[in-house]
Amino acid sequence: LLRSSQPLTGPNRRRCCEDEQLLGTILDEGERGFIIDTRSAQAAKQARMGGGGTEPKSCYPQWRRLHRALDRGRSLQESFIRLVEACGDSSLSMERWLGRLDSSRWLSHVKAALSTACLAAQCLDREGSNVLVHGAEGTDTTLLVTALAQLILEPSCRTLQGFQGLLEREWIQAGHPFQLRCARSASSHARGKQEAPLFLLFLDCVWQLSRQFPFSLEFGEQLLLTLFDNAYASAYGTFLCNNERERSLCKVKESTHSLWAWLNQPEEKHKYLNPLYSHNPLVIWPSVEPQSIQLWQGLFLRWIRPSQHLDEAWVEIQRLVKGK
Repeated sequence: LLRSSQPLTGPNRRRCCEDEQLLGTILDEGERGFIIDTRSAQAAKQARMGGGGTEPKSCYPQWRRLHRALDRGRSLQESFIRLVEACGDSSLSMERWLGRLDSSRWLSHVKAALSTACLAAQCLDREGSNVLVHGAEGTDTTLLVTALAQLILEPSCRTLQGFQGLLEREWIQAGHPFQLRCARSASSHARGKQEAPLFLLFLDCVWQLSRQFPFSLEFGEQLLLTLFDNAYASAYGTFLCNNERERSLCKVKESTHSLWAWLNQPEEKHKYLNPLYSHNPLVIWPSVEPQSIQLWQGLFLRWIRPSQHLDEAWVEIQRLVKGK
């Protein structure tokens, strides 16, 4: 599973021989690979007409390009805002609430992300093919797809330690611009041009996996909520800045504490573990049918619905498991 920061030709539609040679060496004679482009075919065409890159079929004869459009900018942010506004309006009737939920299109974004990740996983697992994923810049939807595909395929990524490593590798070191994307909360009246809840969308997809496979992830919902909170406002340096270069210039590692070090303390770690976890060596294929994708109430309704009984039930489950 590969990711690319941009389409594989240079500006002004110049071919990049180095990229062609690189992808040519990955595949043996007779093998084929898949390029999953998270832009729409129309967006890719417009980018090409404006001097952007693409992969001409003639230059990559063993690679098949598949377009799976994923929103990453303003439309995704507006979807998030509409959902938050609907969740905060207690005057809505059930019919109007369901209408607002549907019109926000948030669950459609969740479905699209999971579907694309499943496509990448299927190409790897069932086709035995190499997969290259790229988008407009390679720091948003590309990371979303590659990280989810690894969770689906790799049992090691579903452990608490493995999941932290996945986030560090696929989101932080790969250059997701947390400072730009998570500049303000959805409740803010200000609208930053580069804000977009890509990381939240990823966490929501992980929650969908944990709900459909309640025994297969070593961590629980509380970890996902904690990661969301720290992405937007944190006492730790893990999600600061936009890339590794900025973190180095700002001396983030030298002047701040790591969120992972705090989470892995014995007195903290037990709060985030799933007491029902049982190692599952198999691939987990999530359902993306409409009835299978649900609203993450633990996040979007966390300030509205009472959580006392759910918290008590979780503590009781932990007690019963330990008592065996």
